[in-house]
Amino acid sequence: MSFLVVTGGAGFIGANFVHWMLEHHPEQELVVVDLLTYAGNLANLEGVRDRIRFVKADIGDPKAMREVLDGAGGLINFAAESHVDRSLVSAHPFIHSNVYGVQVLMDVARELQIPRFLQISTDEVYGSTPEGIRFDEDAPFRPSSPYAASKAAAELLVQAAVHSWGLPVLITRACNNYGPYQFPEKLIPLMLTNILEGKPLPVYGDGQQKREWLHVRDHCAAVWAVWEQGTPGRVYNIGTGAEVPNLELVQTMLRLLEGPEELITFVEDRPGHDRRYALDTTRTTAELGWRPVIGLEEGLAETIGWYTGHTDWWEAIKSGAYRDWYDRWYKYR
Repeated sequence: MSFLVVTGGAGFIGANFVHWMLEHHPEQELVVVDLLTYAGNLANLEGVRDRIRFVKADIGDPKAMREVLDGAGGLINFAAESHVDRSLVSAHPFIHSNVYGVQVLMDVARELQIPRFLQISTDEVYGSTPEGIRFDEDAPFRPSSPYAASKAAAELLVQAAVHSWGLPVLITRACNNYGPYQFPEKLIPLMLTNILEGKPLPVYGDGQQKREWLHVRDHCAAVWAVWEQGTPGRVYNIGTGAEVPNLELVQTMLRLLEGPEELITFVEDRPGHDRRYALDTTRTTAELGWRPVIGLEEGLAETIGWYTGHTDWWEAIKSGAYRDWYDRWYKYR
């Protein structure tokens, strides 16, 4: 069996996918690529390093990607800058990784005739979803942040390559993920770790922004279903259909951790904050038979257990550069 390249494999979703694959498809040889920027962490691959080949490299480096992909049976690209707040401060890293890096991967994949390529995208390319509707895969792009715009740009490049060159690329657009190894700048691990530390919980605006929440293991199963059964050139939404306002989510975490609601601190909303995301996953269910199996409260309880059992992991992160970023971003909100 030819090897599968997983880029961004030391990040949150990528690392969970590596763990999931080794559990469910241990026969598959994996080459894991990551540049190990601030959110990439080899500790996320603890316990499986001896079962993979790891390469530290930038997906924007054509020479490195040729060396990595030569002889590969496929590529799944999780590599991305993904934090909306950081994209509002500087879009440049997002353009490099999320746009230029994807183009490099496609160029090399075409050159080496890689037989299958899956680009991991996001529901944020659709922008805010009006109440009463759910966006299917044919909905127009209306990205609201530099992060979302960079992911939309990558998708347009992918679709152009499919049309022009017949490149065998598939695309997934998933809703908000949560679970182990998520960098604590994101909503759920930020709130969980702040509750555990007894620190204020910064909630944007009125906290009524609605999101669908997908446990990362359900996402991994969906990605593999798309990989195995999806049609090249097609896009597949991955969501749960269960919308929760951010404030309610924070209150649920406080209840599960028996924390005081007085920790909730409403702060100035971030610029251009989308009010609601909602996905129509009819295509994914009908064509692939995939459905999420982990309910939100069950998944939150499991995630809380992981973070309470891995304090060394997140305490090491929530210091130094992370603390500087957190203080700069939230201090005046």
